Amino acid sequence: MSWPSVGDVRDAAARLAGIAHNTPLVPSLTTARPGRDVRLKLESLQDTRSFKVRGAGNVLLAGGRKARGVVTYSTGNHGRATAHLAGRLGLDVIVCVSHNTTEDKRRALSTLGADVRVVGSSQDEAAAAAYRLAESGLLLVDPINDPLVTAGHGTIALELLEQWPDLDTVVVPVSGGALVSGIALVMKELRDDVRVVGVSMEGGAAMIESQRAGRPIVVEEVASLADSLQGGITLDNTHTFEMVRDLVDELVTVSEDQIGAAMVSALAGERLVLEGAAATSLAAVAADRAHLGERVVCVATGAMVDITTLTRLCTGADAPRVR
Repeated sequence: MSWPSVGDVRDAAARLAGIAHNTPLVPSLTTARPGRDVRLKLESLQDTRSFKVRGAGNVLLAGGRKARGVVTYSTGNHGRATAHLAGRLGLDVIVCVSHNTTEDKRRALSTLGADVRVVGSSQDEAAAAAYRLAESGLLLVDPINDPLVTAGHGTIALELLEQWPDLDTVVVPVSGGALVSGIALVMKELRDDVRVVGVSMEGGAAMIESQRAGRPIVVEEVASLADSLQGGITLDNTHTFEMVRDLVDELVTVSEDQIGAAMVSALAGERLVLEGAAATSLAAVAADRAHLGERVVCVATGAMVDITTLTRLCTGADAPRVR
């Protein structure tokens, strides 16, 4: 499978005009320190409250109008974006999820009009079900193995270079790898001095464990605050695995305590609601988990956190104290 080009990313940006917002880049009030300027790219403000509208939108706008229906697999946010945009195009959509997907995310998908199919105990099994359904002629919106998705996500990097030409590091949450691949592709072509750092949770980080193994592997899904980062990268991954391997400068993990502290800090200190996956980028910077420069962007990928979870983190006896 060929990689997208920067030209493909620019085409995606034109295609997504009016669909994906040019999201704000704002100073971080909690992770900056003397000698380090940290800013947050607020993809949590997209219409479905995650960056996923960029990749899903690029696929649907490129080929969706000719489709008789759409199918995808997801841990939640990609399915939401696909269902939202398919609805705007008047297309029926099936979203395959695993039993590990939380009930609130399933309800949110149903509310958007998706036919939610709960399949198996992992995202790999949900992906296999989606691929089988696509054989009937439905348009598959694959969150991991589609150059159009990667190009759509790469539009974030184009925006960053316009918003802050002097940035030197971008810290990006990593699941299947399409987001960090798209951003790294643009940076390595247009600003190869910018370091791209990928971050995930310590348990069940499929892309990071696969990179360590030197090939895509099956990783057990482990309960995490960063549940949007759960799931495999598919064993036949010939796209994001190679892009992450060749383009991303560093891959790091953060602990559950660090993720929880970052979520609380985002709410109390930044006045932002961030889901655990989005908070991993802030957590990595706050804990100095990566080699960082002086002008750092944290991509805040989404806001779809269960309010009960966020309340527990903020009010629990062991909740981090934030001024």
